[in-house]
Amino acid sequence: MLRKTALRTLALGMIAAPLALGLASCGKKEAGSTEAPKSEQALPKVAPPAGKSWAEMVTKTPEGGYRIGNPDAPIKLVEYGALSCSHCAEFAHESYEKLRDDYVASGRVSYELRYFMLNAFDIPASLLATCGSTEAVLPLSEQFWAWQPNMFQNLQSAGDARMKQIQDLPKDQQMLAIAEVGGMTEFFASRGISRDQAKVCLGDAAKAKAFADQTQKATSELNINGTPTFIINGTTVGSMGWKELEPKLQEAGAR
Repeated sequence: MLRKTALRTLALGMIAAPLALGLASCGKKEAGSTEAPKSEQALPKVAPPAGKSWAEMVTKTPEGGYRIGNPDAPIKLVEYGALSCSHCAEFAHESYEKLRDDYVASGRVSYELRYFMLNAFDIPASLLATCGSTEAVLPLSEQFWAWQPNMFQNLQSAGDARMKQIQDLPKDQQMLAIAEVGGMTEFFASRGISRDQAKVCLGDAAKAKAFADQTQKATSELNINGTPTFIINGTTVGSMGWKELEPKLQEAGAR
């Protein structure tokens, strides 16, 4: 069986100098949380453009995130999440349909996912999740989180020898190799990202560096040290589950 230390060693070894980043943690503890903005009155719902639904409107933001909903929503929810994070997967399972269908669809709340690189496995996963259309990014991320235990099982099953082989590959070949061993390429191929398309996306060093830079910026400027971490209207409210986050959205006026 592949030991956890072997996975961590590979993750560290995969990060070339331009992609260097400090590994953070995946957890639900509300460390460093602050009070969310509050509204004494419930905010009115906002009608979408004719023939449209806010839950269908997705855009890429200047910060590198992917936002669903009313771009002018009075309550702006941002999640720093990692595709390898089990607590992010748990949050997605608990929240996504209700967040999309009740809160985002009302026009009062927008939701933005910004990828955070906990480790080097997040780099190929994020490159593949964003390999298709902008509209597909959030659904693919939600599906990946549900499938996530399979990735770790595949990596464990590969064994130490195979992981050592990948670690010894040239840096520009490691992303594709780990994506294949982890089953990522197969997962995304079943959802419309062909292997040839995946290979191109996994070779995008500039985009990989952008993800790493985005993580470093979040850590240094916003003190984001774990996932999932949430921001409501510019205020970091901490790392928590849906049970704790939903009341904060309601206190902000989405009730």
